[in-house]
Amino acid sequence: MCYNDLMMDNSKNSPQPKTETKKKPSVKSKLQRIRAKALSSYYGNPIRDMKLICITGTSGKATVAHFVHEILRAAGQHAAVLASDSPIKLATLHRFLSEAWKAGSSYVVVTAPADSLENNVFYGLPVYMAAMTDYLPSSLSAPSVEDFAESESTLFKMSPEIVVLNEDDSNFAYFSRFTGRTDTLTYGTTRSSTLRIDGAKLYKKGTEASLSLGSSRFSVASFLTGEPVVSYMACAAAVATALHVANDVIADGIANYNPEGIE
Repeated sequence: MCYNDLMMDNSKNSPQPKTETKKKPSVKSKLQRIRAKALSSYYGNPIRDMKLICITGTSGKATVAHFVHEILRAAGQHAAVLASDSPIKLATLHRFLSEAWKAGSSYVVVTAPADSLENNVFYGLPVYMAAMTDYLPSSLSAPSVEDFAESESTLFKMSPEIVVLNEDDSNFAYFSRFTGRTDTLTYGTTRSSTLRIDGAKLYKKGTEASLSLGSSRFSVASFLTGEPVVSYMACAAAVATALHVANDVIADGIANYNPEGIE
Protein backbone atom coordinates (compact mmCIF):
# COMPACT_ATOMS: atom_id res chain seq x y z
CA MET A 1 0.00 0.00 0.00
CA CYS A 2 1.28 3.44 -0.92
CA TYR A 3 2.03 5.74 1.99
CA ASN A 4 -0.28 8.36 0.47
CA ASP A 5 -3.13 5.88 0.88
CA LEU A 6 -2.37 5.67 4.60
CA MET A 7 -2.69 9.41 5.14
CA MET A 8 -5.87 11.47 4.80
CA ASP A 9 -6.23 15.22 4.42
CA ASN A 10 -8.48 16.11 7.33
CA SER A 11 -8.01 19.87 7.08
CA LYS A 12 -11.57 20.43 5.85
CA ASN A 13 -13.08 18.43 8.70
CA SER A 14 -10.70 19.62 11.41
CA PRO A 15 -12.21 21.48 14.35
CA GLN A 16 -11.50 25.17 14.30
CA PRO A 17 -9.45 26.69 17.12
CA LYS A 18 -11.28 28.66 19.74
CA THR A 19 -10.56 32.31 20.38
CA GLU A 20 -7.53 32.55 22.65
CA THR A 21 -8.06 34.06 26.08
CA LYS A 22 -5.23 35.74 27.92
CA LYS A 23 -4.43 34.30 31.35
CA LYS A 24 -2.57 36.10 34.10
CA PRO A 25 0.56 34.25 35.25
CA SER A 26 0.21 32.50 38.60
CA VAL A 27 2.54 33.07 41.55
CA LYS A 28 4.24 29.75 40.75
CA SER A 29 4.71 30.84 37.14
CA LYS A 30 6.20 34.16 38.21
CA LEU A 31 8.65 32.43 40.54
CA GLN A 32 9.67 30.05 37.75
CA ARG A 33 10.38 32.99 35.47
CA ILE A 34 12.54 34.60 38.14
CA ARG A 35 14.47 31.32 38.48
CA ALA A 36 14.92 31.14 34.70
CA LYS A 37 16.41 34.63 34.60
CA ALA A 38 18.66 33.86 37.56
CA LEU A 39 19.99 30.64 36.01
CA SER A 40 20.62 32.33 32.68
CA SER A 41 22.58 35.06 34.45
CA TYR A 42 24.46 32.52 36.61
CA TYR A 43 25.71 30.63 33.55
CA GLY A 44 26.56 33.84 31.68
CA ASN A 45 23.67 33.70 29.19
CA PRO A 46 25.46 31.23 26.86
CA ILE A 47 22.54 30.98 24.42
CA ARG A 48 23.43 34.42 23.01
CA ASP A 49 26.21 32.77 21.00
CA MET A 50 24.20 29.77 19.78
CA LYS A 51 21.05 29.07 17.79
CA LEU A 52 18.33 27.25 19.72
CA ILE A 53 16.18 24.76 17.79
CA CYS A 54 13.18 23.45 19.76
CA ILE A 55 11.31 20.30 18.76
CA THR A 56 7.84 19.98 20.27
CA GLY A 57 4.74 17.78 19.84
CA THR A 58 3.31 14.70 21.54
CA SER A 59 5.40 12.00 19.85
CA GLY A 60 8.70 11.62 18.03
CA LYS A 61 10.34 14.70 19.55
CA ALA A 62 13.49 12.86 20.61
CA THR A 63 13.81 11.08 17.29
CA VAL A 64 13.47 14.30 15.28
CA ALA A 65 15.94 16.07 17.57
CA HIS A 66 18.54 13.33 17.02
CA PHE A 67 17.93 13.40 13.26
CA VAL A 68 18.49 17.18 13.19
CA HIS A 69 21.59 16.84 15.35
CA GLU A 70 23.10 14.25 13.00
CA ILE A 71 22.21 16.36 9.95
CA LEU A 72 23.99 19.38 11.44
CA ARG A 73 27.03 17.25 12.22
CA ALA A 74 27.03 15.91 8.66
CA ALA A 75 26.94 19.53 7.49
CA GLY A 76 30.11 20.24 9.48
CA GLN A 77 28.38 22.26 12.20
CA HIS A 78 29.19 22.05 15.91
CA ALA A 79 25.89 21.03 17.51
CA ALA A 80 24.65 19.65 20.83
CA VAL A 81 21.40 17.82 21.55
CA LEU A 82 19.22 17.46 24.65
CA ALA A 83 16.46 15.05 23.70
CA SER A 84 13.83 13.47 25.91
CA ASP A 85 10.15 12.65 25.61
CA SER A 86 9.86 13.39 29.35
CA PRO A 87 9.62 16.92 30.79
CA ILE A 88 12.92 18.81 30.93
CA LYS A 89 13.81 20.60 34.15
CA LEU A 90 14.87 24.24 34.26
CA ALA A 91 18.27 23.62 35.88
CA THR A 92 19.01 20.75 33.47
CA LEU A 93 18.32 22.93 30.44
CA HIS A 94 20.51 25.83 31.55
CA ARG A 95 23.35 23.54 32.59
CA PHE A 96 23.17 21.86 29.17
CA LEU A 97 23.29 25.21 27.37
CA SER A 98 26.38 26.18 29.39
CA GLU A 99 28.15 22.90 28.58
CA ALA A 100 27.22 23.17 24.90
CA TRP A 101 28.66 26.69 24.77
CA LYS A 102 31.89 25.56 26.43
CA ALA A 103 32.16 22.78 23.84
CA GLY A 104 31.96 25.35 21.04
CA SER A 105 28.49 24.48 19.74
CA SER A 106 26.88 26.79 17.21
CA TYR A 107 23.51 25.02 17.39
CA VAL A 108 21.63 23.40 20.26
CA VAL A 109 18.72 21.08 19.51
CA VAL A 110 16.33 20.61 22.44
CA THR A 111 13.01 18.81 22.84
CA ALA A 112 10.30 21.02 24.31
CA PRO A 113 7.52 18.94 25.91
CA ALA A 114 4.23 20.74 26.59
CA ASP A 115 4.70 20.28 30.35
CA SER A 116 8.04 22.06 30.27
CA LEU A 117 6.62 24.87 28.15
CA GLU A 118 3.70 25.30 30.52
CA ASN A 119 6.15 25.47 33.45
CA ASN A 120 8.17 28.27 31.82
CA VAL A 121 11.31 26.14 31.50
CA PHE A 122 12.17 27.94 28.25
CA TYR A 123 11.25 31.40 29.53
CA GLY A 124 13.45 34.21 28.26
CA LEU A 125 15.43 32.11 25.76
CA PRO A 126 15.77 33.35 22.16
CA VAL A 127 14.27 30.51 20.11
CA TYR A 128 15.73 30.48 16.61
CA MET A 129 13.50 27.71 15.26
CA ALA A 130 10.45 25.86 16.58
CA ALA A 131 9.29 22.64 14.92
CA MET A 132 6.22 20.58 15.78
CA THR A 133 5.72 16.86 15.20
CA ASP A 134 2.04 16.19 15.97
CA TYR A 135 -0.78 16.11 18.49
CA LEU A 136 -1.66 12.51 19.31
CA PRO A 137 -3.31 12.07 22.75
CA SER A 138 -1.89 8.90 24.30
CA SER A 139 -4.69 8.33 26.83
CA LEU A 140 -8.07 9.57 28.02
CA SER A 141 -6.27 11.68 30.61
CA ALA A 142 -4.18 13.45 27.95
CA PRO A 143 -4.82 17.19 27.54
CA SER A 144 -7.45 18.29 25.02
CA VAL A 145 -6.23 19.77 21.77
CA GLU A 146 -7.28 23.22 23.05
CA ASP A 147 -5.20 22.83 26.23
CA PHE A 148 -2.28 21.36 24.32
CA ALA A 149 -2.35 24.21 21.79
CA GLU A 150 -2.37 26.72 24.65
CA SER A 151 0.76 25.12 26.15
CA GLU A 152 2.44 25.02 22.73
CA SER A 153 1.64 28.69 22.14
CA THR A 154 4.11 29.47 24.94
CA LEU A 155 6.90 28.40 22.59
CA PHE A 156 5.57 30.01 19.44
CA LYS A 157 4.92 33.31 21.21
CA MET A 158 8.66 33.54 21.82
CA SER A 159 8.95 34.89 18.26
CA PRO A 160 11.05 32.13 16.66
CA GLU A 161 12.77 33.16 13.46
CA ILE A 162 11.50 30.03 11.69
CA VAL A 163 8.54 27.72 12.36
CA VAL A 164 8.05 24.19 10.98
CA LEU A 165 4.61 22.53 11.20
CA ASN A 166 3.05 19.16 10.33
CA GLU A 167 0.34 19.72 7.73
CA ASP A 168 -0.78 16.08 7.99
CA ASP A 169 -1.78 16.54 11.62
CA SER A 170 -5.58 16.15 11.85
CA ASN A 171 -5.58 19.13 14.22
CA PHE A 172 -3.45 21.32 11.96
CA ALA A 173 -6.10 24.05 12.11
CA TYR A 174 -5.20 24.64 15.75
CA PHE A 175 -1.52 25.10 15.00
CA SER A 176 -1.55 26.81 11.60
CA ARG A 177 -1.74 30.19 13.36
CA PHE A 178 1.82 29.67 14.62
CA THR A 179 4.20 31.46 12.26
CA GLY A 180 7.87 32.38 12.19
CA ARG A 181 9.19 35.94 12.01
CA THR A 182 10.96 35.31 8.70
CA ASP A 183 9.73 31.93 7.46
CA THR A 184 7.11 29.23 8.07
CA LEU A 185 7.47 25.79 6.51
CA THR A 186 5.14 22.79 6.52
CA TYR A 187 5.72 19.12 5.78
CA GLY A 188 3.34 16.31 4.92
CA THR A 189 1.62 14.43 2.11
CA THR A 190 -0.64 17.31 1.08
CA ARG A 191 0.13 19.29 -2.07
CA SER A 192 0.36 22.54 -0.16
CA SER A 193 3.17 21.24 2.08
CA THR A 194 6.47 23.05 1.64
CA LEU A 195 8.31 19.74 1.92
CA ARG A 196 6.11 16.97 0.56
CA ILE A 197 6.17 13.26 1.34
CA ASP A 198 5.67 11.58 -2.05
CA GLY A 199 5.89 7.99 -0.89
CA ALA A 200 7.47 5.58 1.57
CA LYS A 201 8.62 2.01 2.00
CA LEU A 202 8.54 0.22 5.33
CA TYR A 203 11.02 -2.58 5.96
CA LYS A 204 11.69 -4.93 8.86
CA LYS A 205 14.93 -3.11 9.63
CA GLY A 206 14.36 0.39 8.36
CA THR A 207 12.21 3.00 6.68
CA GLU A 208 12.63 4.89 3.43
CA ALA A 209 10.80 8.00 2.19
CA SER A 210 10.69 10.00 -1.03
CA LEU A 211 10.55 13.75 -0.41
CA SER A 212 10.21 16.77 -2.67
CA LEU A 213 10.83 20.46 -2.22
CA GLY A 214 9.51 22.31 -5.24
CA SER A 215 11.12 20.62 -8.24
CA SER A 216 13.85 19.06 -6.12
CA ARG A 217 13.35 15.41 -5.18
CA PHE A 218 15.42 13.24 -2.86
CA SER A 219 15.19 10.13 -0.70
CA VAL A 220 15.96 9.59 2.98
CA ALA A 221 16.28 6.35 4.93
CA SER A 222 16.57 5.39 8.59
CA PHE A 223 17.39 2.30 10.60
CA LEU A 224 14.26 3.05 12.64
CA THR A 225 11.10 1.21 11.67
CA GLY A 226 7.43 2.11 11.54
CA GLU A 227 5.11 4.43 9.66
CA PRO A 228 5.54 7.40 12.08
CA VAL A 229 9.27 7.46 11.24
CA VAL A 230 8.35 8.75 7.77
CA SER A 231 6.84 11.87 9.31
CA TYR A 232 9.77 12.26 11.72
CA MET A 233 12.28 12.14 8.85
CA ALA A 234 10.22 14.70 6.93
CA CYS A 235 10.12 17.01 9.96
CA ALA A 236 13.91 16.82 10.37
CA ALA A 237 14.38 17.38 6.64
CA ALA A 238 12.14 20.46 6.77
CA VAL A 239 14.17 21.86 9.67
CA ALA A 240 17.39 21.25 7.77
CA THR A 241 15.93 22.76 4.61
CA ALA A 242 15.19 25.95 6.54
CA LEU A 243 18.88 25.96 7.54
CA HIS A 244 19.86 25.67 3.86
CA VAL A 245 21.41 22.22 4.25
CA ALA A 246 21.87 20.32 0.95
CA ASN A 247 19.58 17.36 0.25
CA ASP A 248 22.41 14.81 0.13
CA VAL A 249 23.70 16.01 3.50
CA ILE A 250 20.18 15.71 4.96
CA ALA A 251 20.03 12.10 3.72
CA ASP A 252 23.47 11.35 5.19
CA GLY A 253 22.57 12.84 8.57
CA ILE A 254 19.32 10.90 8.90
CA ALA A 255 21.05 7.67 7.91
CA ASN A 256 23.77 8.30 10.51
CA TYR A 257 21.33 8.08 13.42
CA ASN A 258 21.33 4.42 14.45
CA PRO A 259 20.23 4.15 18.11
CA GLU A 260 20.00 0.93 20.04
CA GLY A 261 16.63 0.36 21.67
CA ILE A 262 15.30 3.91 21.06
CA GLU A 263 11.81 4.22 19.57
